[in-house]
Amino acid sequence: MQIMNIHQAKTNLSQLIEKTLLGEDVIIAKAGKPVVKLVIFKKKMQLRKPGLLKGKISIADDFDEEDPSINKLFYGE
Repeated sequence: MQIMNIHQAKTNLSQLIEKTLLGEDVIIAKAGKPVVKLVIFKKKMQLRKPGLLKGKISIADDFDEEDPSINKLFYGE
């Protein structure tokens, strides 16, 4: 764990971020007393709700059918 005062932290912010990304704890102190801990930001995962778009999306009956003109572009005559 590394403890730095605010002035040192401002001067070495990029290095402190790199250390944090590597898993090291970084504490920033004011007048020698710890006040802030630098941590990795993790986006909160939202739970998915099944059926949220039910009735809002439709798929055409011929969705899986091949189009001869498109096949011709890929495979030739």
